Amino acid sequence: MSRVRGAALRPVVAVFALAAVAPLFFSAGGEVLNNMVLAAVYIVMALGLNVIVGFAGLLDLGYVAFFAIGAYTAAYFASGFWSNAASGGHGVAVLVSDSVAGAPGIHVNFLLVLALAVAATSLAGVVIGIPTLRLRGDYIAIVTLAFGEIIGRVVTNGRDIELFGGTLTSGPIGIGPIDRIDLPLIGRFAVLNLRPWYWFALALVALALLVSVHLRDSRIGRAWTAMRDDEEAAAFAGIAVVRTKLLAYGTGAAFGGVSGAFFASFLGIVNPGQFEFSFSIFIFTMVVLGGLGSIPGVVIGAILLSVLNNYLLPDVLFDLPRKVGLEFDLSAISSGIYGAFLVVLMLLRPQGLVPASRVAERRATLRATAHPRATSRRFVQGST
Repeated sequence: MSRVRGAALRPVVAVFALAAVAPLFFSAGGEVLNNMVLAAVYIVMALGLNVIVGFAGLLDLGYVAFFAIGAYTAAYFASGFWSNAASGGHGVAVLVSDSVAGAPGIHVNFLLVLALAVAATSLAGVVIGIPTLRLRGDYIAIVTLAFGEIIGRVVTNGRDIELFGGTLTSGPIGIGPIDRIDLPLIGRFAVLNLRPWYWFALALVALALLVSVHLRDSRIGRAWTAMRDDEEAAAFAGIAVVRTKLLAYGTGAAFGGVSGAFFASFLGIVNPGQFEFSFSIFIFTMVVLGGLGSIPGVVIGAILLSVLNNYLLPDVLFDLPRKVGLEFDLSAISSGIYGAFLVVLMLLRPQGLVPASRVAERRATLRATAHPRATSRRFVQGST
């Protein structure tokens, strides 16, 4: 079994090694590296949505809400937004460098900000999961869509909501500047050198992949699959459906919170325009394109749509309509393009580019090759 796992891990390690050295071949502050950072963020978010939609079979059209909560968590705990947090205007600082230690507001080490984002979004995931416990199909989509819109309206109008002597958000003007990542022994990430940002994002991708694989093969992962295939049968088999659903929402939301916190620090500002409904469709399309429940498929789907969104549409194909006499550019209708992608995929290849079933069959074949005797014993026991 260890040989089989080693053989399966070798190509993954090789891909990550190539990904790790790739920034050395591009400009440290160029557009290519910026797009690579964004692609890594999208991968983490898509893997989180895949837990909810792919593993557990729960339709979520408001995933952008978790992304927003994670981003605003970073804004609250790593900026000068709460300038009245302490008397004297010196602010509150927790394990940060001297460059921001005396600044107004709350300034917490970024690793702690990630932990806070995970806690906040996991709680939000459970909250959104509660109303869906007795719902199925389209009704779940309506509830999650409403939750995403509620969060969007709250951050937009938060300037009118008084809280702790200030306001809930800054409304359309956004919150910033947000502290850059500052790690022990590494220091503060620079604005114009994107390589540390990319490597940190790549580490988040590796962590998200490890968690996804572990969850998929764990007891709770099998419970999610059983619930996705037949909820009533899973309940009769003794699976706690309520707890299983809430764990799916909470776990998937945590991925979105981590992505949002990193994204906020990377951009240095958060504003409501970053968290529109179209962004949920964008991430959802990645999962459907790659294959619901397929971890490698979701990664491939996220990379392909990231290239389309950040490079092809704005830089290569933007003037394609004008060449045929239409006065608009494709980047202005990107949401419609992603919707069209979903329609075409559902018609031509609903299983996605890398269907999860094939991945599972390949894994089962490898296990059978590694343990032929154990497989034969299970076959004999099943036949008797």
